[in-house]
Amino acid sequence: MPLSLSASTTAAVATNAAAAAARRSLFFHHRCTHGVRQDRVFVSFVPSRASSVARGVIRGMADVETQKAASPSLSTGNKQALISLSDKRGLAFLGNGLQGLGYSIISTGGTASALEEAGISVTKVEEITHFPEMLDGRVKTLHPSIHGGILARRDYSTHMEALSSHGIGTFDIVVVNLYPFYEKVTATNGVAFEDGIENIDIGGPTLIRAAAKNHTDVLVVVDHEDYPAVLEFLQGKQDDHDFRRKLAWKAFQHVASYDSAVSEWLWKQTADGDKLPPSFTVPLSLKSTLRYGENPHQKAAFYDDKSISLVNAGGIATAIQHHGKEMSYNNYLDADAAWNCVSEFKSPTCVIVKHTNPCGVASRQDVLEAYRLAVKADPVSAFGGIVAFNTTVDEELAKEIREFRSPTDGSTRMFYEIVVAPKYTEKGLEILRGKSKTLRILEAKKSEKGMLSLRQVGGGWLAQDSDDLTPEDIKFNVMSERVPLEAELNDAEFAWLCVKHVKSNAIVIAKNNCMLGMGSGQPNRVESLRIAFRKAGEEAKGAALASDAFFPFAWNDAVEEACQNGIGVIAEPGGSIRDADAVDCCNKYGVSLVFTNVRHFRH
Repeated sequence: MPLSLSASTTAAVATNAAAAAARRSLFFHHRCTHGVRQDRVFVSFVPSRASSVARGVIRGMADVETQKAASPSLSTGNKQALISLSDKRGLAFLGNGLQGLGYSIISTGGTASALEEAGISVTKVEEITHFPEMLDGRVKTLHPSIHGGILARRDYSTHMEALSSHGIGTFDIVVVNLYPFYEKVTATNGVAFEDGIENIDIGGPTLIRAAAKNHTDVLVVVDHEDYPAVLEFLQGKQDDHDFRRKLAWKAFQHVASYDSAVSEWLWKQTADGDKLPPSFTVPLSLKSTLRYGENPHQKAAFYDDKSISLVNAGGIATAIQHHGKEMSYNNYLDADAAWNCVSEFKSPTCVIVKHTNPCGVASRQDVLEAYRLAVKADPVSAFGGIVAFNTTVDEELAKEIREFRSPTDGSTRMFYEIVVAPKYTEKGLEILRGKSKTLRILEAKKSEKGMLSLRQVGGGWLAQDSDDLTPEDIKFNVMSERVPLEAELNDAEFAWLCVKHVKSNAIVIAKNNCMLGMGSGQPNRVESLRIAFRKAGEEAKGAALASDAFFPFAWNDAVEEACQNGIGVIAEPGGSIRDADAVDCCNKYGVSLVFTNVRHFRH
């Protein structure tokens, strides 16, 4: 809903209807970007000169001779606003609006200059404090004449008497945002430590916290998108305590997010910065409210993680949605699983995921063939799943996705919830959009390695390094008498990389860079193995089998059953007290056995 506002005194507050709409949108901007609806107001600011009435001379607090008497705001009822901004978007609109409503404006250096350039009368802070900015701007507003006027409770006679005795006036509105610390320390060219320190705001958070604490008497504003709703509120004849409380909440949240960025950055600068910190805060920002959660009776929302470590780190959270229905809670989980899996492979690869488990994986130089093989691995599960590619989706591939028939009957077109890839050609995107109105088309950037993984449990959180190991990072140690052929070892490496992304207990059977079958999530490893063989069928003979963890038993158990089904090579971590039984069993059946010494549990 675009809203055009002119920053003149006669139109300082827009129309009641438009302003009311702006106010309704104040706190819950559903930032569903990249083609998804945005419930927010876009304001076009057109600065103009304020009238001579609006630019009338500010009296009172700056007059030294009247300090011994009651402050002007106390004696005359003069309404005052304190404005100090780093981000000056909408400043002229706000300044004109406030003066049109009879507010005098007190401001700091750069903000005061910007207001004056817009033709808005302003009193500089040093005229109130009678103390100049000092220490290269580190001290500006940290003064009793400022904070006394913000923190004094109007319903406490002792507070008002104290202000009067010191000639301090009250502030009714405090509008502040902070030094761009986050932008500075996340700049692509980096930032010197000293420069980062100088961009830590001190006076701003103090002003915000003071005003938010005393929100019953002082309106605190930290977001330029709230200016229209604030001006509309100030026109009202009745106070709205809920509105004030929401602004105060937003203010404290603003400062909390800011402090979390400073804390995270400083921890990274310490000698122990690579380790898990003793405590930390995760700053989350609402991106969209979801239709429901994992199930329809559960409310849900999606939040962006604004941690410094995740800037430019890629992943599904930052994906661009080009087409389709809005993402659901389960869509995000499945898309994340598919994208993380396909991003592991270097060759052109297709991964199909259902309920966070890869049910089809194939790598080929011809990505069309990879797609067909991934579907073939388990076409029943693939139907209604998420299909992911690590290569560009061009016209030819898009046509294949649109037209491909299920191998189960040769006639039913494959249906997918989501297609995700690093890039699309213009024609490829056009063709995919034609497949279905609901098909979600995501363009994602590969997730960076070395991220911290968080998971919630009742009353706490688990934190761990992300599982970034690939076959190139480990050694496949031959334990059996039979040494695997090079092609078999390649199959084992492929299966091992696939099984990493399957829920435990996990078994994957693969051959020629193609998943043939997998078993996931079973309480015992034998059942997962049997499911994998049932899916792989006769193609399992001579293939590679990978297990996410060691086999606790070999004889009359999973290892012997795998050997009897004609598997060619088994890859497992090892570490069982019965590893020797696994070796003996493989030797008996002439099967190669390799230990990776790396477990891949996934719960």
